[in-house]
Amino acid sequence: YERAAADGADVIVKLDGDGQMDPAMIPRLVAPILRGDADYTKGNRFFDLRGLQGMPPLRLMGNALLSFLSKISSGYWSVFDPTNGFTAIHARVWREIPATRLSHRWFFESDMLFRLGILRAVVQDVPMPAVYGDERSGLREHSVVAEFAWKHLRNSAKRIFYSYFLRDFSMASIQLLLGLALLAAGTWIGLDYWAESARSGRLASSGTVMLAALPFILGFQLLLAFLSFDMNNSPVSPLHRRL
Repeated sequence: YERAAADGADVIVKLDGDGQMDPAMIPRLVAPILRGDADYTKGNRFFDLRGLQGMPPLRLMGNALLSFLSKISSGYWSVFDPTNGFTAIHARVWREIPATRLSHRWFFESDMLFRLGILRAVVQDVPMPAVYGDERSGLREHSVVAEFAWKHLRNSAKRIFYSYFLRDFSMASIQLLLGLALLAAGTWIGLDYWAESARSGRLASSGTVMLAALPFILGFQLLLAFLSFDMNNSPVSPLHRRL
């Protein structure tokens, strides 16, 4: 990336050398960026379901789980296949990314999406076929689950803090705070009364049940409202036009 930007490239393309990416697709990958519709594009092997027949089942399930975690940590709810290494980025946007802080190895692409989300860059998926031959992947899904889960959790907390409390404070911020507080209060009250009921052997009254259920339900609804806002808060105006 750094060398391509230093050499004056307008769009930087990355593809892995594992034989699973066709260089002939590069024009399709860079087209949305050249048209000014996107800042970053990436391959999506899940677009054509027929092409997934050759994908190992474990990798299929792993990619689905990682895609969901990446949606939360990056804020790009419409983007799938986050570990896909076939990507293109506008050089102006790349220069805004703190390259030295990007994660290495398998989490690189997921961390890139997180950084792009902080910048509010426009990301688009480009359909590509899933190609799997006899080559052996160095990625072991079972060995990276804990690492990926922790890094996605960390990035999710950072993104929410940056987006909803540091750079902006909106109704979504209030919904999140109140939702978490009410959910925690309802859970605490419910557990406390349940423990007391278990010790005394007396059933809780309907009023006691509602005292725990009402804040829990309200908190859950507020968190759903926040989630709905977040899912509709994806950037739509390409960043490189303003740089």
